[in-house]
Amino acid sequence: MDDESYLGSERARIENQVILDELERKKKARSMAVPTDDNRVKARLREIGEPITLFGERAADRRDRLIYVLSQINAARGDEAMQVEEESSEESEEEVEEFYTPGSLELLQARRRLAEFSLPRLGFRCYTRAQKRVAQQRIDSKMPLGRIIDMRKHVLADVKSFSNLGSQIGDERPVSQVRFSPNNEMLATGSWSGSVKLWNVPACTPIRTLRGHSDRVGGVAWHPQATLTQSPDAVNLASGAGDTCVNLWSLNSETPLAVMKGHQDRVCRVAFHPSGDYVASASFDTTWRLWDVTTSKELLLQEGHSKEVYAVEFQDDGALVASAGLDAIGRVWDLRTGRTAMILDGHVQGILSLSFSPNGAVHDPRAPEQTSPTCASSAPTARSQPTSPPAAAHPSTSISTTAPTTTSTPQPDGVMDETATDTPAPDGDVETANADASQDQSQSQVLLEQEWHYRPGLYLASAGYDGVVKVWSADDWQLLTTLQTDGSKAMSVDLSRDARMLVSGTYNRNFQLFGTQSAGL
Repeated sequence: MDDESYLGSERARIENQVILDELERKKKARSMAVPTDDNRVKARLREIGEPITLFGERAADRRDRLIYVLSQINAARGDEAMQVEEESSEESEEEVEEFYTPGSLELLQARRRLAEFSLPRLGFRCYTRAQKRVAQQRIDSKMPLGRIIDMRKHVLADVKSFSNLGSQIGDERPVSQVRFSPNNEMLATGSWSGSVKLWNVPACTPIRTLRGHSDRVGGVAWHPQATLTQSPDAVNLASGAGDTCVNLWSLNSETPLAVMKGHQDRVCRVAFHPSGDYVASASFDTTWRLWDVTTSKELLLQEGHSKEVYAVEFQDDGALVASAGLDAIGRVWDLRTGRTAMILDGHVQGILSLSFSPNGAVHDPRAPEQTSPTCASSAPTARSQPTSPPAAAHPSTSISTTAPTTTSTPQPDGVMDETATDTPAPDGDVETANADASQDQSQSQVLLEQEWHYRPGLYLASAGYDGVVKVWSADDWQLLTTLQTDGSKAMSVDLSRDARMLVSGTYNRNFQLFGTQSAGL
């Protein structure tokens, strides 16, 4: 080997070693215990002789800089020095320990009410889950495979038949949020102009404009009983905006019933607890907060994210709440104890949206990286391994899952009520004919109920800046249909509770309504 070849191979070996050392440093940096409180981050920077802040540096960037500096120091000292420092540093030991902050009496009472609300629902579901599973297995074992396939095909055929029912200019600025009311007859839209508007659907005619925010609206949520049993004069709607406020609205007034202040930065998303007594809000101040609807007071300020919190959502039982942010981390919290129930760390970029499945067992955070739709069964999780090759997804900003309806079981398209025949039966066969017709009707109703119970959680919809809405199957991860919007960025998407309509809001100030042919009647 000549000198040049030797020097070239030696140079390559050194470069490779530098790369490996850098990867190892980053790996160890991710496992370092660094405080999330900005004041403690500044104090730690001062201790190691670094400037406590740089021009234009935010709190999250300052924490990342601290991690980088500490990892460099530890790498220079070597692994043994780093291990000694971890063992001898009291601060590091404190970081891995659980810590508690004083809570108010109102928070204690709220946790008790949340437990009283969720435990019976969760306990009943857990108690009957085994019985239901055994009973369902017996029914499925007797059900022909062809019936199951036909039922699934019929449900997904409804999704594939979605067409554009109409489009409406929603505001003078981009429409950032769209949400169907619980009775599927109204639509709430929030826009960057700071206004929240109510619309009739599917006519897409305006009802009322709610004015109270001075900056762009980021989150809109309906009370669980709004338009059903909730009085129009009571709290029916909540919204959060860039003015750091969370507003509560009735259906009969254009001014808010209450303005809840406490966040230090823009509010991205809001969500109602299933009981309707509490509202959660996610904010760019790296926290999410819990509010009492009755008193309009802040009950809980929850930290735990190192960057902006962008999404928050409650589980249907009311026991859990999930939060996600631009730190690419999702967290599932137990509202009754305040503890973290699970950490979701599968994404590599910030999470912009998340949703629980209607059965409460599937959790679906979405991030803008190019990945397949992510969901899994049995426990809230960020992603699972699909059994088939994943379809190409889009950078999604919003997702929505099919939810169980609160109305009576609808008649699918093409099903007729055959309680009478065209030709009259002979006098002696009247009772027999009526009995057969009643039996056929009862059997048809059973089949319809089976199909309707099979529908919730079967598919989900996502919207992204590529300007389209995509509907995905939640059991085999396949793309069912792609719905074209107005060609601009799709900011939000929502499915109605009866799963007959879908709506998207876009950057071009419009919202588009999609649905089956029967939905437009």
